[in-house]
Amino acid sequence: MLKIETTHDDGGTIVRLIGRIDSQNVGEIEANVRGNRDRLTLDLEEVTLVDMDTIEFLLKCESQGVTLRHCLPYIRAWMEKVRETL
Repeated sequence: MLKIETTHDDGGTIVRLIGRIDSQNVGEIEANVRGNRDRLTLDLEEVTLVDMDTIEFLLKCESQGVTLRHCLPYIRAWMEKVRETL
């Protein structure tokens, strides 16, 4: 199950993701962040599990200037491994 919390501050929009993110949730996250690309931060501190679709989504977000905050080491390592194959 995934919970999405969105807050706004002087630094832009922060989308806090809590729980598991899988291919079924990526569309929901995209809908929440659509139109908020300026100074957008995805806070991944409470993400517990991801799948390959999520990794590809996070790579796409980063390439579009989205900041990933509190990205767990295993997620970052997986992203780097996938980035190397592109």
